[in-house]
Amino acid sequence: MNTVKTGSGQAIMKTTCTKYKLIAVFVLALLIPGASTAQLKDYGINLENYEYPFPVKFITLHIQQADYRMAYMDAKPGKANGKVVLLLHGKNFNGAYWKQTADRLLEKGYRVIMPDQLGFGKSSKPQCFQYSFQQLAENTKLLLDSLGISQTAVLGHSMGGMLAARFTLMYPGTATKLVLEDPIGLEDYKLKVPYQSVDDWYQKELKQTYESMKKYQLTAYYDNKWKPAYDEWLNMTAGWTLNKDYPLIAMNSALTYDMMMTQPVVYEFSRISAPTLLIIGQRDKTAPGKDLAPKEVQETMGNYPQLGKQTKEKIPGAELAEIADTGHLPHIESFDKFIVPLLAFLEK
Repeated sequence: MNTVKTGSGQAIMKTTCTKYKLIAVFVLALLIPGASTAQLKDYGINLENYEYPFPVKFITLHIQQADYRMAYMDAKPGKANGKVVLLLHGKNFNGAYWKQTADRLLEKGYRVIMPDQLGFGKSSKPQCFQYSFQQLAENTKLLLDSLGISQTAVLGHSMGGMLAARFTLMYPGTATKLVLEDPIGLEDYKLKVPYQSVDDWYQKELKQTYESMKKYQLTAYYDNKWKPAYDEWLNMTAGWTLNKDYPLIAMNSALTYDMMMTQPVVYEFSRISAPTLLIIGQRDKTAPGKDLAPKEVQETMGNYPQLGKQTKEKIPGAELAEIADTGHLPHIESFDKFIVPLLAFLEK
């Protein structure tokens, strides 16, 4: 049974797993030239040197025979309406990118909880961990329990959408409403992408550079339309490649890729009972592992205009807000278009 401790003190991470030692491969990856690397900054493996928009606190979780720190922001409004919104980040992001969304929700009286999942942002980076959406959902529920929160609306973006769906399925009494913002997992990737082992994903992640990360985000997230506002979120992740412990980041990324590829939620959408809103950018083309699929299959993946409509029909009573001329991050790319349907849905 999990035990939970809260506080801001440093927790000691313990592990029974053997550390991956692929230093030679890592050094080789560092030798790959990158003209844009000079603009990067290493904020630390747990983003110790990056300031989040709201005070950061930590909960200590004892899971899988080890202690880990889970970071979170708990923003409270000046005039509370008694309701809570839980914001769940995507794979290449952390809780900090919710600032503008949180500010608007606070204005409307909502208390806003923004965790960094284990392996992301300011949370611990396990040396070896069995990732599952069920485990991340349980971690999040333990956080809410420690804060005395029994009910909340849940908004998940990208990978956070898969987690939000799993959380809602596991804790239907806790999730009062579900919002899925360009979630991945609207299709079963393992039916289209050849199986990749954790080691395969690890090798791929070790070779990541600023240029390769930007190319992926440019084509998949933003449909080849880049704006300076996107640099902050790219640079934060790419900056980790400068850290001496980047292999640990790469391993956690590999493990979460495996989680996304092998643990679909798409077959369980019909079981979601909470009122649900889908917010879908109509230029989104994101599909993990797309580059590993055959060319003819790639063209069938990440069709969000189609996937949004299909998912609306699968989730009982779901609503769909289609955001025109927007890619994978409506709350960053088109905030004014994003916030209107969100607030309307939450205030019903």
